[in-house]
This record gives sequence, C-alpha cells and structure tokens, in this order.
Amino acid sequence: MEVKGVSFSYNSVEPTLKNVSFTIQKNKINTIVGPNGSGKSTLLEIMARLIAPESGEVLLAGKSIFEWKPKNFAQNVAIVHQNNVLPNELTVKELLYFGRLPYKNWRMTQNKEDDLAVERALIRTELTEKADKRIDSLSGGERQRVFVATALVQETPILLLDEPTTFLDMYYQLEILELIKRLNEEEKLTIVMVLHDLNQALTYSDQLIVMKDGEVAAKGDPNELLTTELIAETYGVYVHILDDKNTGKYIVPQRRKEI
Repeated sequence: MEVKGVSFSYNSVEPTLKNVSFTIQKNKINTIVGPNGSGKSTLLEIMARLIAPESGEVLLAGKSIFEWKPKNFAQNVAIVHQNNVLPNELTVKELLYFGRLPYKNWRMTQNKEDDLAVERALIRTELTEKADKRIDSLSGGERQRVFVATALVQETPILLLDEPTTFLDMYYQLEILELIKRLNEEEKLTIVMVLHDLNQALTYSDQLIVMKDGEVAAKGDPNELLTTELIAETYGVYVHILDDKNTGKYIVPQRRKEI
C-alpha cells in the first residue's frame, strides 16, 4: 500500500492533509503518530476509502483504491474504528458474522467457510469462551478485542486500526497491543495503526510516520527516528530518551517547550 501526494481539506480555509506520501511496509507494524489535529485519523479514513482525497492517491497492489470493486477492497483491507456503536443485544458470535459481508451474495447464505472464519477469529483473539455472551456484558477491553475479531473475520492481509487503545486502562491497552503484535508476527498481517502514546509506538512499531500540521514530519525506524529534537519540534515538549536493558528505549517528558 502506498500513499502518494494526498491532500484533503474539510473546508477551504485550512487543509487537513498536505501532500502526504509514504509507503506501508508489508507484513510490518506501521504506526502513525502526531499531535491532536495533525490529520492522523483523516489519513486512515482515506486509506480505508471512507473519504476521497482532493488530490493524490492511495495505491493498493499498484492500483488506486477507488478503482477496486468494494467487495474486493473489503477482502484486502479491514478497519477498526476509534468509536464503535453496536446493538448490545447481539452476541459476540452473531456480530462476527457481519465481518463476512464482503464474501456474501444477495442471498446472504451462511456457509462452512463463514463458520470457520468466525471460529478462527474467536481463537486468535482469545474470545472463544465469550462467543455466546451479549456485547453489553463485556468489559471495555473485551469489546475492543471483539472489534478486532470482527475485522479479522474479513480475512484481509491489511488491518487498519484508529487509536485501538483509546478509553482503555493500562492492562487492556497492553492486552490489545500484544494481540496486534502477535497477529503481525504469527500471521504476517500488515498493520497500520494510529497511536498517541510514543512509548507504545517505540515498543510495538516497525515503521513510524510522524505527522505535524497535516504533513509528514519524519518517517522511519522508531528507535532511530524519535529524538529529543524531533519530539520538541513536533509536540512542543522537552523529553529525555532513556535506554533500559530490559525494556529498551523509553521517553520521559520533562516540560513544555517555551513558545
């Protein structure tokens, strides 16, 4: 997947994205970070073809994503949104079957392939014991795993996640990130996710795309890319970057940069 010169604006006054270009590393975890309002979620929505760019394009297998038939695109790219509204009366298993829509014809007949895909997703997200539970009976972390499982049922090689740890406490944040890492390592899924926490991005990313004011400020290996200078310039915050033999590099904020 490749983003080439993408620009977008919600109004004619100030563009949200300005000539954004980068290549997604296949079978790797690619993380988009940046301050609030830098265009991260808008960029992900364009990559999921939920909105169209004003200029530029996103290529999948060398072809514009808007040239793909909707079903074929949905068989290649799945997205987990930041905010999800679900009918609480559904069970986990019932919801997961909706992830099979890209493979359905007008008859919507459920078949053995659908059953196997749902069972695989339940196992991969460790939700088998919750399969018959109603959505409204689950914890926040369990619900987030359900959203990921519903995307996995699409059986796509590319998974987009918009701030998957938002609204979760520390335990469930790590649980979701470990799940994402496991899916990438064991199943070679290509992951593109938006994160706010730079320490999480350091730990769980292969490639980092740093956004500022709608533009790509920097991109590359997070361990090499994230310097005190880049963070100060991007976020307006002075930090120390420390290196621990057990945890690796981590960032400790010090104070706001004086304007």
